[in-house]
Amino acid sequence: MNIRSIEEINQKIQRGEATVLTAEEVSNLVRNNEEPKAEDVDVITTGTCGIMSGTAAIFHVKAGEPGSFKKARNVLLNGIPGFPGPCPNEWLGSVDMMVYGTSHSIYDENYGGGFLLNDIISGKDIEIEVESIYGEKIKSTVNIDDFSTARMIGTRLAFKDYTAFINPSEKLVKSIFNAIEMEGPYKGLSFSGCGELNPLQNDPVMNAIKTGTKVLVCGSEGLVMGNGTRSTPEKPNLMISADMFDMNPHYFGGFKTAAGPEVFNSVAAAIPVLNDEILKNTYILNEDITLPIVDIKGRHMPLGATDYASVWKNMDERPQYVPENCMDCNVCIVRERCPTGAYNETFDKKRCFGCGMCAYSCPYGTFEMKRGKIQFETDEGLIDIPIVCRQSDIKRARELTDELKKRILEGKFSISKCY
Repeated sequence: MNIRSIEEINQKIQRGEATVLTAEEVSNLVRNNEEPKAEDVDVITTGTCGIMSGTAAIFHVKAGEPGSFKKARNVLLNGIPGFPGPCPNEWLGSVDMMVYGTSHSIYDENYGGGFLLNDIISGKDIEIEVESIYGEKIKSTVNIDDFSTARMIGTRLAFKDYTAFINPSEKLVKSIFNAIEMEGPYKGLSFSGCGELNPLQNDPVMNAIKTGTKVLVCGSEGLVMGNGTRSTPEKPNLMISADMFDMNPHYFGGFKTAAGPEVFNSVAAAIPVLNDEILKNTYILNEDITLPIVDIKGRHMPLGATDYASVWKNMDERPQYVPENCMDCNVCIVRERCPTGAYNETFDKKRCFGCGMCAYSCPYGTFEMKRGKIQFETDEGLIDIPIVCRQSDIKRARELTDELKKRILEGKFSISKCY
């Protein structure tokens, strides 16, 4: 039975009277045996940030002067292929195209679609190369002001459940699920997911987050288009679209993996507390959320399990940089491995993803970070496996969740009425 409607919640938001809690705030109240009551909470904000391979962008951009080419056959943006069409834009000098977040530059194997999309929304100059259907070559430089359309499409974002990966074999395994080739046997674990903060973990049967729900995508207001690809009732995910012009590049970017560049982005969703059931679904704790552990090569058969408290509780969300420990190696292993390029000559905290790869890699302690470990049962007994790579960023997820809460409290974000 509903205790309030969407209209009533939106009226309270406009009057500045809405009570808004983040999912973590709810979980902390539950831990302290202070479960909130539905009549006392109007909205709960949730969020996640991580590698989201199903990310693409649809662009319309000026590539040359009108009449300079009939239509495009091939397009490159900073060396990354775009897929022209479906509209040919005949003789207009402009191109409609789709760019995948997982595409790789033909010039630089470490530069992928995620890095390109971040450069675009950051306002940087982008080199565009067009080959027309007649073989003509047109080159120019564009930036975000030259795009009349820039829209992100996420075909599968914000999974309810994620997976952790290990390598039980002796052979190195190259995968998108780790920043470097994963060593084995049982030398390290990589994982994704923000646990009790994650949107669909708080709305597991999608009572509140559904087709038409308004969300924040990297700081821009977007809409849930429906269930994403590979979504199931047991393991749902979302298909989402958002305008890129209003995105904050802090929440979006490239992430290098052992199998090539990937893309990370961030999603925050508001859950309207319409009834007791919706609220009680948010009474979740990291220690109660199972994180299955699978073979990084097979991925389907669980080898064991841990929980999100084991990978997040009391862990450092960012490394501590200790430059006096740096040995100034000819080839810096941290610089080579850092997935977001946060370490070059200096450590850029804003670009840091908190993955832990720097602390795992540097043998001299230039980066220190409490990353944790999990206990795992093997044929030879119980062993400790260190966490070597996080592919989700709890800090960014929390920041976007807080940003959504702030917008609601300021009357700048209303709740969608979905059916």
